[in-house]
Parts: sequence; structure tokens; C-alpha cells
Amino acid sequence: MASERFLLVQLADIGDLVLTTPAIAALREAHPQARIDLFASERALPCLPDGLADRAFPFKGGGNASRAFFSRANLPILSKLRREDYDAVVFFHHFTKRAGVLKFWLIAKASGARRVIGLQNAQVWFLTDAIADGGFGAQHQAQYWLDLVAKLGASSAARPAQVKREAFKCDALSDAIAPKVVIHPGSGGYSRARRWLPERFAAVAKNLQDTHDAQIILVGTANDDVAAVAQLLNEGSINLAGKTSLPQLADVIARADLFIGADSGVMHIAAAANTPLVSIFGPTNSNAWRPWTAGAESIVMRSGVECSPCSYVGHNIGAREGCAARTCMKLVTIEQVADAAANVLAGHTAVGNIRRAYSPPPVTSPRIDILGVPVNALTYDDLLRQIDAWVCSANGAQHVCTVNPEFIMIARGDPIFFNILNRAAICVPDGIGLLWASRQLGAPLPERVTGSDGVPLIAQRAAERGWKIFFLGAAEGIADKAAEILRSRYPRLRVAGVYAGSPAEHEEDEIVELVNASGADILFVAYGAPNQDKWIARNLLRLKISMAMGVGGSFDFIAGVVPRAPAWMQKRGLEWLYRLLRQPWRLKRMMRLPRFVIAVLRQSRR
Repeated sequence: MASERFLLVQLADIGDLVLTTPAIAALREAHPQARIDLFASERALPCLPDGLADRAFPFKGGGNASRAFFSRANLPILSKLRREDYDAVVFFHHFTKRAGVLKFWLIAKASGARRVIGLQNAQVWFLTDAIADGGFGAQHQAQYWLDLVAKLGASSAARPAQVKREAFKCDALSDAIAPKVVIHPGSGGYSRARRWLPERFAAVAKNLQDTHDAQIILVGTANDDVAAVAQLLNEGSINLAGKTSLPQLADVIARADLFIGADSGVMHIAAAANTPLVSIFGPTNSNAWRPWTAGAESIVMRSGVECSPCSYVGHNIGAREGCAARTCMKLVTIEQVADAAANVLAGHTAVGNIRRAYSPPPVTSPRIDILGVPVNALTYDDLLRQIDAWVCSANGAQHVCTVNPEFIMIARGDPIFFNILNRAAICVPDGIGLLWASRQLGAPLPERVTGSDGVPLIAQRAAERGWKIFFLGAAEGIADKAAEILRSRYPRLRVAGVYAGSPAEHEEDEIVELVNASGADILFVAYGAPNQDKWIARNLLRLKISMAMGVGGSFDFIAGVVPRAPAWMQKRGLEWLYRLLRQPWRLKRMMRLPRFVIAVLRQSRR
């Protein structure tokens, strides 16, 4: 009887292939006589240990893997696959993009495989055997791939990743000198957003040199910020950037006492080499991509801000380059990483996170899903009671988003904003369109809860309870005028502070210090959507308040700079028309409304 033939497909980068090796090893163990071929990235293949695959087809990938697949360099592989007549093909990928689905379908057809195995989602029609795709982070990537090969009779039990090692000779790397600390300041070519600052890596390296007499070894490529770190260390390190192959790099890391780096393929090589490590995560999903370690100590460093992770969330790749502020990486401090590294070297650590991710407290009001955004079914009274509970409990800052149809349509094209709306403690229905949508979806919302009416009501309750409010944003002088008018209405209102500022990243630290020094309980932020909610999400973790709420143009309305629609138009949900008549430039923005209506009708039919 002829032996079985399996084609395994993993076209992503170095770290992805490393995380696939447990599944390949499990399949090899279950079918020792089978022929296992691997279609994988040409750049990643050198790290594949000998014996796991019988033959490798190199994929010559670029920045866009789907586009590269249809290049002259890769299309001939399809004709090679057609001659093999495989029994099964396994795709170690989430099917996230239409172009990618087409690419994998062509590979499946070319392989001639009778069984096509992969992660099932709504976009895929050609699988014969599948497991449900719970999305990025529902479980670790390596476990997903182990579960896939279980369809072919292999064990899905967790096992370590593997990486090929080749001895690297370097006189400066003396075995008599310890501890050795390997630092990789890069993040691979896919995204620079994952990188920690070179000066911070250098500061940690200097700390370990001073406290542990550590030998610092810098690794990576010419594009990995190694030169910047080396310059700051004034030749107090061994710079191996660009001097090793992947197997030699694995050897260098395996001989080290500690590895420090951000989310990257090199970090996964370190985990496969079973080297204790400290990894720094920001935009990417650590639940999906954290180090897959066998027994070595591993600490995942992340700030836990509300908007992190913003890439590889759910079933979407998300924000590949994160945001310009990079606050999630900035809030991982030199002291935290240095302390974690010292603990690893001392053997006083365990696998875990240095800081928990943001998680909003439970809110009693039910939620209705409108185009993927959870909107709370509550009234003004419900909102005031919830704020009261937050102020009394003093359990940290909570985020309230005022959501309207325009917000939802913006979020559908902005993964960072979409994630924030899904993670906020409360999303209030600020927009008559949401009440209409909720009726279409069979779960009517009780009433519209707007920021324009909510701000005065919260100010009134604050005056009664003694809460202090900080007014942030709007044009210069507008917040001052709004605060003064509210104070004249409610004489006992305590205004903690007023500041215009901007949502620019270089102002964040100053504004956070200003708000915290004011002793405010409630923060109103009027930078407009989505900037105001992104600012809140980035900084919520370090704000010493009970609640922050984006209020859009509410200060302008209260200050009388922009008149509100007449009461009869407000009652009939025609404020949008009034604003459009006064501000015709809003027409382009208003075009989101018909698209919202169409999308809701489609959701209601489903």
C-alpha cells in the first residue's frame, strides 16, 4: 500500500513557521511512513529542523503575501503540486481576506487532495474537514495548528516548538562569562508598531550590566534598530546583527541565560530554543502570539491599555501599524522590564503577565449588537446610577462611549475604534438611528441617551453628590464657557479643571498629569469622534478618575457657540437635518447614514 502524502501550507513569516513545528512533529509521529511536504516562506524555511518535512516548496513572499503568490516566482509551484496527488492538504492559516481565500483555494485545487483541512469561517467553502475558527486569541496559534492535525489522527496535546540549530563560533561569546543576555530590538518586517524604543532597550541593557555584570548580545538585521542600541551602549555589547543565519541565531540564543525582545519571529525562536525570556507586547494579541515555551521562564510585558491589542483581534488582522501614539508600548517602562529581567536571571519568576489587560466591570443593562457594536439598553437614570456606583466604588476609571450611526460606520473601517467600542464599559445610544436599528433587530432600546443632554444631567448629579468634573477639549475658551454656564445652573458644581489641549500623542503625559492632579471624579473629553475615545482608551489605565466620557460637540452646544435644533426637531429625531442645513459641509459625513440603514437591514435579514 502506498504511503500517505500530506501537503502542509504555512506561507507566513518566521515566527508563524516556528509555531507550526509542534503540529508538524505531531503529524510526523502519528504517520512516520507518510510523505510530508511543506509549502512555506523561503525566508522562514532555514529555521525548520531536519526530518520534520520530506520536501519543502519555498514561497517567495513579499510585504503582501497574496499579491506575491500570483507572481512569476510562485505560480510555477502550482504546476508542481498538480503532479503530486496528495491525500490531504492542511492550511495553517486564518482565512481573513478574500484574496487569501482565493489563493488557498487554488492551492487546494492544484494539490488534488481529497481532504482539505483548515479553520472554518463564513468566507471558506472548500474545506472537507475543519475546526471552528474562534478568532485570533481564542487560543494560541500553536494550539490551533495542533488541533488541525488531529483531524489526521495526530495528537493535539501541547508540545514544544522546534528550531534548527547550527553552531556559531564567536570568540567574544565565552562560556565562562555569565549571565548572557540576548536583546533583539526589532519586530520583523511586517510591522514597526510592535517595537519598543531603542533607548529603552539600551537602558535595560545598562541596568543588567551594572547589576548582574551581564554580557549583552545584540541580534537582528540591519533594519532592527540594533545599531541605535549599540551606539547608546558605547561598544559595551556584542553586535551580531546580520552576522548569523537563522540556525546560528538559534544557537546563540539557546546558549544565553535570558532573551529580551518584542513580538517577533526572533522571540519565537528564543521560545523554541527554551531560553528564559521577557517579551514586550503592545498592538498585537498576546493570547494568540505569546511565547510558546516548554519549561523556561517566560514573562509577557504589556501595559494593558483599553485599545490594546488592536491587531489580530477576533477574525480580523486589524491595525497592522497600530496608532501613531504607540502608548501601549510607551507605558511598558524601563523599570518594569529591568525588574522582570532581573527576576528571570534570579530564578524568581513564573509564566505570566506583568500587568493585566483592561477589562470593564459588569454593567447590569443588557446590550444589543448593532453591526458588531454592543449598544447598552439603558436610560438616563440607569446611566446616572451606574456612574454613582463607579464613583462610590473607586475601582478605577471606566469608559463611556456615546454611539450614533456615524460612529458605527466609522468603526467598521477603523479597527482601533471598533475594538474600543467593544471594550468600553458602556456604549450609550446617542442617535435616533440606533433606536430605529434596534427595532429592526427585534430588541428595541428604551430611549435615546445623548451626550448633549447627558452632560448637563451628569453635572446636575455631580453638584448633588459633590463629584468633581474636568472639562477637556473643544476650541480654546469653549470648555471654560461651558463649565461656567453649568456652574451657574448648578451652583454647587465642583469644576476640577478646564483645559483645551489636543489629542496629539506628545501632549498625553502633560494632560494626564493635569487631570490626575485636579482630583477629578469625572472627565468629559470633547475632541470629536473617534479621536476623543481613542485618547481615553490610550490613557484610561493611568487616569485617577472614576469615569471618562467622550462628549463630541456638547461643550459647543452648552456654551451657545453652536445652536441646537428646536425641541420639536429633537423629539422627531431631526437634529441631523438641522445641523446639515446650518453646516452643509457635513453632507459628505451624512452619506454614512444611508449605508448604515442598508447594513442594518442586511443584519436584520440574517
